[in-house]
Amino acid sequence: MKIAVLGGDGFVGWPTALHLSAQGHDIHIIDNLSRRWIDTELGVQSLTPMDSIQERTRIWLSETGRRIHFHLIDIARDYEILKSWIADEKPDAIIHFAEQRAAPYSMKTDRHKVYTVNNNVNATHNVLSALTETGVDAHLVHLGTMGVYGYSTVGAAIPEGYLPVRLDRMDGGEAEQEILYPTRPGSVYHMTKSLDQILFQFYAQNDGLRITDLHQGIVWGTHTDQTRRHEQLINRFDYDGDYGTVLNRFLIQAAIGHPLTVHGTGGQTRAFIHIQDSVRCVELALQNAPQKGDRVRIYNQMTETHRVRDLANLIAKLTGAEIAWLPNPRKEAAENDLVVKNDQFLALGLDPIRLQDGLLAEIMDVSRKYAHRVDRSRIPSVSAWTRDIEPTLERDPEGRALRSVS
Repeated sequence: MKIAVLGGDGFVGWPTALHLSAQGHDIHIIDNLSRRWIDTELGVQSLTPMDSIQERTRIWLSETGRRIHFHLIDIARDYEILKSWIADEKPDAIIHFAEQRAAPYSMKTDRHKVYTVNNNVNATHNVLSALTETGVDAHLVHLGTMGVYGYSTVGAAIPEGYLPVRLDRMDGGEAEQEILYPTRPGSVYHMTKSLDQILFQFYAQNDGLRITDLHQGIVWGTHTDQTRRHEQLINRFDYDGDYGTVLNRFLIQAAIGHPLTVHGTGGQTRAFIHIQDSVRCVELALQNAPQKGDRVRIYNQMTETHRVRDLANLIAKLTGAEIAWLPNPRKEAAENDLVVKNDQFLALGLDPIRLQDGLLAEIMDVSRKYAHRVDRSRIPSVSAWTRDIEPTLERDPEGRALRSVS
């Protein structure tokens, strides 16, 4: 297949492009390289050294003989260019990763909120509109988030996208219907993913677009089978307070002897998936495309759930790191359960990599290897969700204040 990977220079996009190229597909990365500019804005770099996208694709060609094409297009702004590219190239599938992906970054300031909404919503709608106007019947696979469901406790497993409901009819009977599972976004970033769902629902029913939406958990791990082929193919590893996921932050804190910073009670439950499983799920989604006229196909792309404090205890046990308990800058419940159905991917043959099986290698092979590249001042979480959260300070092991969290 000819596959466009929107956002293919990013954390999930790059290993996905390599994985699908290795499967024999003709891969075209479309990216505006905004994530690299955000690194410059934040004054932080990936823990792992990253070459330019041109050098990365050159190394891949040298290693495999397979060419990955790169197109510098801002799909949120350059609608006509995107539409012309789709009309000319007629891809069989489009994988959409081209959204600002960090909840803390989306909550930093009003400017960051506006940027996240403009970039994410416009990017998604431009793709949908371009497919409709060109008539190209490409299967659109979108990377969503488990965060659209929120993190409250409902006492039942979250289904894969759709919720059966019963309504009282006016004649006294009952009507049954399946609706999108109600969203409860916890940040501006998660809100844009909730808006994506409505856009997908409309274009699927109105224009017959074939769409798969992957509600993904927190991705952990750095390497896939393809990134291991050459050191310059390595994936990025974010550890800073805006883009570093809770697990990555714990891993790098342990590697440099910094206490593991648990915010609040640590009772927040999160869903996780290894990067190798993530790219495998995208492959499975491509192999099981919906038909024209079908409703949006939704998968919960996660393999396990853990409380934050349990993660901290697991890593502390592996590394001997201490744990520091800090105020929570997010506006969320102190404790929540998260029970999620992921039957569809398991039925399609996904054999998940578990945290227990892969964490030690991640600590030894990545976190400690590149620990010399860490900027300790960028580890603390600095974005507060609301103005009424009081400023607090994170401190280093000697008690020195690092940075304010608001």
